[in-house]
Amino acid sequence: MSARAYQTLLLKAPNAEGALLVTLSNPTRRNAIGPAMVNELLYVLADAADDDAVRSVVLTGAGHVFCAGGDFSQLLGGAEGERLPHRGDYVDLMLAMDRSPKPILSRVNGAALGGGLGLVAASHFAVASLDAKLGTPEIDVGLFPMMIMAVLGRHMSRRRLVQMMLFGEKLSAAEAVTVGLLNRAVPSDELDAAIAELTTRIAEKSPLTVRLGLQALAEQDDLALEEALPYLRERLGACLATDDAREGLSAFLEKRKPVWRGT
Repeated sequence: MSARAYQTLLLKAPNAEGALLVTLSNPTRRNAIGPAMVNELLYVLADAADDDAVRSVVLTGAGHVFCAGGDFSQLLGGAEGERLPHRGDYVDLMLAMDRSPKPILSRVNGAALGGGLGLVAASHFAVASLDAKLGTPEIDVGLFPMMIMAVLGRHMSRRRLVQMMLFGEKLSAAEAVTVGLLNRAVPSDELDAAIAELTTRIAEKSPLTVRLGLQALAEQDDLALEEALPYLRERLGACLATDDAREGLSAFLEKRKPVWRGT
């Protein structure tokens, strides 16, 4: 990973399973997300995509909050200090997460609201502590969760989504599992173990196959069925042509554990 001067993020080098820990750190604003944090997250994802040592990216929040939503002070023109050269805005971040070749996991250690809930919904996995709240309170300040409804709509039914957005509801973690926003909700002291279980399982797979699979998943999402199926047939052919596919099939037939080469 490149050494960058982040102002709103704390990074911890990839662990033995290749999990890069990225902590949202805007303590005076309960880790609210503004243009600077969005921009820095875009740099992190780009760097992670090019780093073979990174097998997964874990997002979490400093303290007892994941992300309290958009930083309204910045929406009204508040200063946010120096930043890296501009790479993109929140829309670009949602697209970058959707297209990430490395699995992204949200470790939801507390409230995930508004734009913070968008991060959760755009992640490939999401696990929360049981005391976390997830919701869309924007309507209570005269705004509407415009950009995040696209990613929320991939997980929730339309009726439940409309209810949450129009009433500004905050769901419990258990409710968020039920509606499809989370994979799991666990006691806070089990959160790290739940995330570690996922990152360990990811690290056991071929990194190349994971990359090819996630790229195909993102590309086919918006295709009509008659376009998606031929595209996926071609992507399966590309996967079968890899050394890792040959190794995986041989290992299966020989009843042994595969040794991935990443090629």
